[in-house]
Amino acid sequence: MRHRIVIVGGGSAGISVAARLRRAGEDDVALVDPAADHYYQPLWTLVGGGAATVERSRRPQSSVVPRGVRWLQDAAVEIDPEARRVVTAGGARLGYDVLVLCPGIEMAWDLVPGLQEAVGTPFAASNYTADLAPKTWELVRRFRGGRAVFAAPGSPIKCPGAPQKAAYLACDHWQRTGALAAAEVTFATGAGGIFGVPEFARVLESVVRRYGIETRFSSELVEVDPAAREAVFETSGPEGKQRQAVPYDLLHVAPPQRAPAFVRESPLAGDSPFGWVPVDRHTLRHVTHPEVFSLGDVCDAPTSKTGAAVRRQAPVVVANVLATLAGRPLPARYDGSAACPFTTARGKVLLAEFDYGLAPKPSIPFVDTTRERTDMWLLKRYGLPAFYWGAMLRGRG
Repeated sequence: MRHRIVIVGGGSAGISVAARLRRAGEDDVALVDPAADHYYQPLWTLVGGGAATVERSRRPQSSVVPRGVRWLQDAAVEIDPEARRVVTAGGARLGYDVLVLCPGIEMAWDLVPGLQEAVGTPFAASNYTADLAPKTWELVRRFRGGRAVFAAPGSPIKCPGAPQKAAYLACDHWQRTGALAAAEVTFATGAGGIFGVPEFARVLESVVRRYGIETRFSSELVEVDPAAREAVFETSGPEGKQRQAVPYDLLHVAPPQRAPAFVRESPLAGDSPFGWVPVDRHTLRHVTHPEVFSLGDVCDAPTSKTGAAVRRQAPVVVANVLATLAGRPLPARYDGSAACPFTTARGKVLLAEFDYGLAPKPSIPFVDTTRERTDMWLLKRYGLPAFYWGAMLRGRG
């Protein structure tokens, strides 16, 4: 089988690109993805905070694949860019003129000893999977005091603000129920600070102070002992690296994340130990294979791995794919636009929008998004999901 365009990955990136290609008149597009369900993953933060159900984030994959796109409900297991071929687990061999690689990323639980076992206990959870996000809310709801630890890696992950959001929503609930006074809350991250854009970092620092959260920066979660209920952090400082075991009564983790094995082991992967696909940061074309484009979580564009980034990347990839097929220069450029709606309390959101220059880049005229806002909560809870299902996945926004 051969197609003009093969898309590997049926998440927000793959479906958005497929829909835009169909709207542009491309009638030979194949999509490779094994999933039976499609998730609006940004809602999982609210699931973990008790403000939404996981069922609201899920729809059948068949309902979002654009009409006219050939969907192979199968998993890619090999890519040969020299032969321009994708091989699937079921044995299909798909040739392509242009490949769009956007399979998302996988949770690398194994990179932290004891982490997978810990989230199987009644004391730890994560908002990063559909099955664990409801558990986060159960742990938060029954918490009456003690040590609550929220951990995030310093390496790139999808929606890097999500671990903070989990902490803020939990603290807001405990403040309302009186449990916060009996809680010691720690947010530990391998990153060097609360956020990379100063205008938004100042607001988040005030949120941290409001809830009395202890912050530990440059502190990487390296091990979890679920029996002893201890999280071990390795902190980098002037005196080198030091390890400390922190006891917990509640642990929320964002696990390390990486490209799927078939990407990491392919010639398309770069030098990163996580297997990110190296692309030109503006055209999103692969740095050594001009017939390959990549977007979304798996590419190494130096911006946040968020749905808002995908929304800006998809039209760039489509325009440049069409130009490649026509033998024309690439016309479209991505400026690194991304966004992170920080849920700082139930009913309050700080909408952080920025670009490669890490400068605020608001998209809503006449609205001050450098402060916590109720209208941005309504946008996060109701507006963005409606936009995602009704416009973005249909190639309209």
